[in-house]
Amino acid sequence: MITLSLLSLLIWIYLLGAHGRFWQAGPILPVRTPATTPAVVVVVPARDEAPIIAATLRSLLAQDYAGPFRIILVDDNSTDGTGNIARALDDSRLTVITGQPHPPGWSGKLWAVTQGVAAAADAELVLLTDADIVHEPAHLRTLVAQIEDHDLDLVSEMVELACESPAERALVPAFVFFFQLLYPFALVNDPLKGTAAAAGGTILIRRRALRRIGGIESIKGALIDDVALAAAVKKGGRIWLGHATLARSVRPYPAIGDIWRMITRTAYVQLRFSPLLLAGTIVAMALVWLVPPAAFLFGHGAARAFGLLAWIMLAASYVPTLQRFRRSLLWAPLLPLIAGFYTTATIGSAVNHYRGRGVAWKGRAYQ
Repeated sequence: MITLSLLSLLIWIYLLGAHGRFWQAGPILPVRTPATTPAVVVVVPARDEAPIIAATLRSLLAQDYAGPFRIILVDDNSTDGTGNIARALDDSRLTVITGQPHPPGWSGKLWAVTQGVAAAADAELVLLTDADIVHEPAHLRTLVAQIEDHDLDLVSEMVELACESPAERALVPAFVFFFQLLYPFALVNDPLKGTAAAAGGTILIRRRALRRIGGIESIKGALIDDVALAAAVKKGGRIWLGHATLARSVRPYPAIGDIWRMITRTAYVQLRFSPLLLAGTIVAMALVWLVPPAAFLFGHGAARAFGLLAWIMLAASYVPTLQRFRRSLLWAPLLPLIAGFYTTATIGSAVNHYRGRGVAWKGRAYQ
């Protein structure tokens, strides 16, 4: 127990001191107006989003961007009237495309995105956003200011996630926290580091960057498409990732089962379907999250002291995320329990894969 608790403590000393300040609540873009206003096209892939698509499109049409911009919604074979709801908005800046069935080897979302991008060949900047994201009026100009002022190829933001139901309040802040742990934003934003990531809810990308990487087709089969796109762009350009205060997701996850399905959909994809990586992840999660409280509660002497220190450090690392979500700091020491849920869901994702269930989303399944 002494060896394990000491190892866990050393890991936490490294994570807090040398892992890209992953625990910080930022960076966050201030509201800004760009010096130049290039043409922007907003591409929104949508499949069966009737309850929320009108709010998303109205928020995009209300952008106070001074330059030319238009919106292309790709209705990805919806069966609930999503396309008709969008057309009823009757705005000349909005074009609704009926998506074609996706060819073999493509994910449905990326095939919809590439159709939208192809219809926007005149725009220097392309904003990729999901159908469940509502944007404040200053969002587009703030994103453009960031990409233009720093000559970046891609700017992305982790939008504010719904955190209303008991399940969301307990588990959603940790989702963002673990994403930051996997992809520390400071390392993503450092052009000298290989770490690359983006958040699919908001990605502003230059047309030249898309051409350089071979378009969306270069990642056509990616199931974690935002990270794949960022990795492709960063190989020859500069990217930036932060937290949004001007955009939020309105997609609810009212029950624990909804969050479980969200995690199991792609967790094993993240591990590249590798049993070895899965085993390593389980061991690492146990060392990082479970050993500290176990050593403190059941250990003695030095083991208990090491466990307490590591538990305090992991709880402290969660505090900025809890503050961002306006959650009680009493959740911080419970992070090991939450991590146990995410670990179990990751195992569940692997079980689904080996039982032939693959990845399923909006009526589509991918092996």
